[in-house]
Amino acid sequence: MAVSGAALAARHQGLGEVSDRALLSALQSGQARCAGSGLDPDEWFPVSPNARVARIQATRAIALCIACQVRAECLEYAMRNWADGAEEGIWGGFVAAERRVIRRRWLLGVSVAELLDRPPVGQPPARAGAAADGATAAKPAVCGMR
Repeated sequence: MAVSGAALAARHQGLGEVSDRALLSALQSGQARCAGSGLDPDEWFPVSPNARVARIQATRAIALCIACQVRAECLEYAMRNWADGAEEGIWGGFVAAERRVIRRRWLLGVSVAELLDRPPVGQPPARAGAAADGATAAKPAVCGMR
């Protein structure tokens, strides 16, 4: 069963804890748009350290993320598992440089739901219901993982 964005927000409000296992289960539930998308795996790992250039390099991957039902779970998982490889690639629709900025806010207790509403300075909000540049639904997998 997928963990809702509301449940993730509840974690930061002291109403309950969502386990890493539950997050991973949500990412592998069949709702993740990244899995089976047909994108070259390199599109999930832009090489530029510059956020603006990296977003251009990962345009198609980010488009899938923006329309993904488990985007909040993906970003929460990446924030929690930073040292285990989640500091690279695309997670929750953000490139590594952007996630480094928002992770500081997350560590201070800002919820993932709020981070998705207010992305890093200079980036427009990217809501889950936004258009995905023609991207289609995909089979389950963990976003940003090879």
